[in-house]
Amino acid sequence: MSTMTPRQRVLATLRREEPDRVPRELVFGYFTPALMEIFREKTGAEDPAEYWNFEVRPVSFRYPDPAPRILELLGPLPPGATVDAWGIGTVPGSFYHFWRFVHPLASATTAREMIDYPLPDLQSPPAWQHLGAEVAALHARDLAAMGELYITIFEIGWYMRGMTNLLTDFAVNPEMAEVLVDRITALRCFQAEKFAQAGVDILRLGDDVSQQRGMLMSPAMWRKWLKPRLAKVIAAARVVRPDILVFYHSDGDCRAIVPELIEIGINILNPVQPECMDPAEMKRLYGDRLAFWGTVGTQTTFPFGTPAEMKAVVRGRVQTVGRGGGLLLAPTHILEPEVPWENIIAFFAAIDEFGVYEN
Repeated sequence: MSTMTPRQRVLATLRREEPDRVPRELVFGYFTPALMEIFREKTGAEDPAEYWNFEVRPVSFRYPDPAPRILELLGPLPPGATVDAWGIGTVPGSFYHFWRFVHPLASATTAREMIDYPLPDLQSPPAWQHLGAEVAALHARDLAAMGELYITIFEIGWYMRGMTNLLTDFAVNPEMAEVLVDRITALRCFQAEKFAQAGVDILRLGDDVSQQRGMLMSPAMWRKWLKPRLAKVIAAARVVRPDILVFYHSDGDCRAIVPELIEIGINILNPVQPECMDPAEMKRLYGDRLAFWGTVGTQTTFPFGTPAEMKAVVRGRVQTVGRGGGLLLAPTHILEPEVPWENIIAFFAAIDEFGVYEN
């Protein structure tokens, strides 16, 4: 097998064809702050994606400042708090990078409040007109480009409304829920279309709809509220680019909905958390229809394994999930401060050692 360019390697892998070697990345392409300091100290570098030559790079919309009316709704915030384009307030927590949310729609009681709430203006050209040039620059380097809609519908909705409130709305306040998730979906469809027009190779979608013992909501509730809207976002991209690859992320055990994710057009499942989903079993069941991205545990192997155990896990993933293509190796979540540097080095060394396919 001849050596592939990085982009060729990713596209072959995600189309379930065997590449020259297994591609890799870190979640979001970086570390938590404490590990970033160690990375800088150990390598003298600033960018893990460049240092380890990740084959995929993200492109994103440029989000505007929050509307003044949103700041009025939130009221006074503690020192150090920030507010994003959606009006979601984040307040520094007491541990590393963890933050607390301030939900701008937490006190809403009517659908009218959902209708009147100012969502970010993403249709304005300054939000998206840079995308084509950024994608072209990545392609000129033979890198794969990925459009980021990582927190797609459910998560952005509950960040705005509060999780308990939104799930309650799904059950007993359907008019309020419909207005909010439909407005979010319409924006996400516009973004998906613009990403496809810009030429991204992969559209990254995701919502954490499961935890380690199963779904956060019943499959029936997911089927009613999220599945058709997610399908609309995928369809909006595929009208423009029928061959665009669609990535879906949910932490936890989402096996109950995997066949339906495939049905609506998902090509890539992430992170395939091994603490609650067996990656080899997922490959046996769905490897003819899905590629898998992640699979190396951040609750087990990364923080608590030895370098030898890390190498054994990577070798096992290549031999099982990677057989015939369909595996991009990555941690299943952003790496936390307790992860030993030696395990990070072992992860990449093991991919170099075991992830090369025979000619």
